Amino acid sequence: MNLHTRPTRPATFAIVGSGWRAEFFARLAQALPAQLRLTGFAVRRPETAEAATRRWGVPALLSPTELMRQQTPDFVVTCVPWSANEAVLTELVEAGARVLSETPPAPDRDALRRLWARIGKQERVQVAEQYLLMPGHAARREIVKRGLIGTPGSVQVSSTHGYHAVSMMRGLLGVGFEPVTVGASRFTAPLIDPLTRAGWTDNTTPKDAGTTLATLDFGGGASGLYDFTDNQWHNQLRLRRIVVRGSLGEIADDTVVHLAAPHTIVKSTITRAQLGQDLNLDGHDTEHIVFEGQVVWRNPFLGLRLMDEEIAIAQMLVATAAWARDEGPAPYPLAEACQDHLLGLAIDEAVATGQRVVTAREAWAG
Repeated sequence: MNLHTRPTRPATFAIVGSGWRAEFFARLAQALPAQLRLTGFAVRRPETAEAATRRWGVPALLSPTELMRQQTPDFVVTCVPWSANEAVLTELVEAGARVLSETPPAPDRDALRRLWARIGKQERVQVAEQYLLMPGHAARREIVKRGLIGTPGSVQVSSTHGYHAVSMMRGLLGVGFEPVTVGASRFTAPLIDPLTRAGWTDNTTPKDAGTTLATLDFGGGASGLYDFTDNQWHNQLRLRRIVVRGSLGEIADDTVVHLAAPHTIVKSTITRAQLGQDLNLDGHDTEHIVFEGQVVWRNPFLGLRLMDEEIAIAQMLVATAAWARDEGPAPYPLAEACQDHLLGLAIDEAVATGQRVVTAREAWAG
């Protein structure tokens, strides 16, 4: 799947919602004017509409239906709470829109099934699951795809939560929609929480933090190990870890050990080429990532000085634009996102019940 596909002219898109994540998409439209053009917002409150228009210089309307009535963007991005997303997606698809949905597409299993029954087969929804598009993860995935560690058998993720972690496991293992057996437990231990999304807390008093450990048996020898501590996204006192084990070796963060030739086991490092350090005056930017002399990832937005998260989201936006105009493949279809969230919910259920949970093969499996 080529997510570097770029549209032949600027693609137009609108946003439903106006929160923190919506601003990511709006900022990237400003950064990529040759590829993306933001045409408007749909929000719930008149004062929010006025603020969005002042800030971004585009119309803001009071419902998705009114947005689609007045505009015909190539696609619409939904950035609304979990509880609202199911209804918004249904409204947009029934109005004829192609949509890029924030994660998850619906809050629970019943809502996922309802959503799929109503709009799934129309294939008009992609989901903004960006983790495997982040530079480091994309490089690891490319190393796996090149067969350098053989057939992947297990993935361990300790960095992000629920459906995001599941998407990394499934993507690196190449597993589909078969039933999965999930076991999970939750533990608490003291931990200070120095950083949140809002910044430094200046609180050095330890408090109980929960850690969820889960195993996912995908069948066929493929497995996942999930390890997430409360606020691990922002709390830098917990290191992020990813391990991909294969038949010929394994990747552990930026270290790879593999069988390179007969009687030859090699340990190598995944290396990021970073501009703007020391006497490099080309500006602070990620250039590419190299493994054993081969480029395994290259920045498609070199020169824009984007952080990793922005690079990943920008790739998803550009790929969605191409898909929306039938110029490229589907970057992350609704069915994949439904499966990711189904398994994330199974982890929560296994914690709550203390029992193993076996998921079913759902309608979106096709």
